[in-house]
Amino acid sequence: MKSGSGWVAVALSGGVDSSVVAYLLRREGYDVRGVHMRNWDAPCAGTCGGNAFADVRRVGEFLGVPVEEVRFVEAFRERVLAPVLDAYRKGFTPNPDVLCNREIKFGLLLEYVLARGAEFLATGHYARLLPHPRRAGALALYKGVDETKDQSYFLYALSPDVLSFLRFPLGTWRKREVRALARSVGLPTAEKPDSVGLCFVGREVDMLPFLRAFLPEAPGEIRDVDDGEVLGVHEGVHFYTHGQRKGLRLGGRGREKRGPWYVAAKDVERQILYVAQGREHPSLFASGVEAEEVVWTAGEIPAPGVRLAARTRYRQREAEVVILAADENRVTLRFAKPQWAVTPGQALVLYEGEMVVGGATIVNVERPFFAGRPFGPLV
Repeated sequence: MKSGSGWVAVALSGGVDSSVVAYLLRREGYDVRGVHMRNWDAPCAGTCGGNAFADVRRVGEFLGVPVEEVRFVEAFRERVLAPVLDAYRKGFTPNPDVLCNREIKFGLLLEYVLARGAEFLATGHYARLLPHPRRAGALALYKGVDETKDQSYFLYALSPDVLSFLRFPLGTWRKREVRALARSVGLPTAEKPDSVGLCFVGREVDMLPFLRAFLPEAPGEIRDVDDGEVLGVHEGVHFYTHGQRKGLRLGGRGREKRGPWYVAAKDVERQILYVAQGREHPSLFASGVEAEEVVWTAGEIPAPGVRLAARTRYRQREAEVVILAADENRVTLRFAKPQWAVTPGQALVLYEGEMVVGGATIVNVERPFFAGRPFGPLV
């Protein structure tokens, strides 16, 4: 048995990744206990809740480790769902997983296990914690080795203090290796398919029907961004996001050979959805952004003129940026090359090589196409 002041906690989702984490730590001799978050207890679109805890129990029995379910239902509604819905009402497209990681999993759940004597909390995230290159004794967040599964984008909002109580054992693994290990040792979740859920609300939540349960329809016009022609009717600008192609119901409209229509901008006050024809339309590209609620994950604020890499959405190819201004609350930057469909409400995450420098929520997007044109306030 590993020596230490207490046991170690593994956040078990009921999937293969966290199951393998529990197995690895158990194999290393740690006193492992599994904790499963329940953040939702009401019906919703998708398989909310599902049988996740039943799978957690099976994994616990197989490994011989105790497991428990911890309820954060009210906290989730107040700290995650409420601000997410508020952002949608403003026309933004928020990232619930970033907020849930900060507030619930690595907030309340971490506090829960530490208060009960855990040495650290381990999860199945594909990210790495390594010594900071410039701050002695500090940890820094790095990308996972498996580029196809890297989840550092969703973890930027964790402070250096929080990182010191975390472990990401799969950061150096590739997904195929994780799956192979699970099969070889006979884990009950070895064949369970990967799934996309809304931060443990459900394993397969369809976001649009989920939102419709909380946000009313607000029909308005769909207009051509070039000439203002009314092309159709939408059900509420909050149900659409920048760069969206599906669901516009504009088939057969527009000019020949220019391609499909994409959401270019939203006038929330007048409930107008502006669309552009063709993926390369200039209205879809941004030259820079301003972002707020910054967390400098690496504990350092970059100076103006510093060049970094940035992602403005998950699994996006990184873009080179130049910092224009940065402080404890806000960062403004310019892209080296125009970027497609940059979306207010999404996370801007900055990288120095493999290391996460920090991140923030995009609040303003600089789109040269709209400069000097007769539009109202746009999102």
